[in-house]
Amino acid sequence: MLASVRISDLIRAAALVAAAALPAAAGPQRVVSMNLCTDQLAMLLAAPGQLISVSNLARDPRMSPMAEQAAEYPVNFGRAEEIYLMRPDLVIAGEFESGPTVSMLRRLGIRVEVLPPAESIEAIRAEITRMGGLLGREPAAADLLARFDAGLDAAGSREDRGRAALYYANGITSGRGTLAGAILESAGYRNIAGDFGITGTAKLPLELLVMARPERLVTGAKWPGQSRSEAILDHPALAAIAPATAKVTDRDWVCGTPFILRAIEALE
Repeated sequence: MLASVRISDLIRAAALVAAAALPAAAGPQRVVSMNLCTDQLAMLLAAPGQLISVSNLARDPRMSPMAEQAAEYPVNFGRAEEIYLMRPDLVIAGEFESGPTVSMLRRLGIRVEVLPPAESIEAIRAEITRMGGLLGREPAAADLLARFDAGLDAAGSREDRGRAALYYANGITSGRGTLAGAILESAGYRNIAGDFGITGTAKLPLELLVMARPERLVTGAKWPGQSRSEAILDHPALAAIAPATAKVTDRDWVCGTPFILRAIEALE
């Protein structure tokens, strides 16, 4: 419970810090974010009126931990025409954003900064610092970073909680070099993906997972509909080998932001 309170305070206080100060004189005044992950960092760090649009995914509560806050911003769908008409002086995109959109905006003379996905704790720390620099909000970024580090100390575990497996639709797992793997390790678990030499994201046959017998199984939240790719998550063998199954909400796991603290806490 104590960790939960501290994590909630981290997120709430970060938003208050962002809303309390004006942007630096040299910072951009009309910022558009067109990526779900950059949306979150921008909303946490931007000063009032500085951020003028976020991606449409930012309002999806299944994907975005800041869906309620995102409702206060106009959304964009990543199209060059609509973003250009917003007259931004800075556009922030993700690494896997539409190449043609980024290229067109740059040809039109608009500054576009591309941020790679953060797949580790250190990468998250670097992204916070970089976003603060892009917005001219270095003090706010330093404050958020300090609160993130404090949250890691409160939510993370130094004890060995045993072996755990990440298992998603189509029998996919995540090993080292992934955000999900970093979350698992931060919660004190040893990822069985390492036993099979898996790094990054790869398929793990159900038979190998059953024979590995992890103490904890972490699966993704199911989406509406009847996707056959998710049928493997209902296999009775999974319940038999790991009764302590954690069905996580994707929104806290999707992006490398301070909200991973909630994902870490959910595994304790």
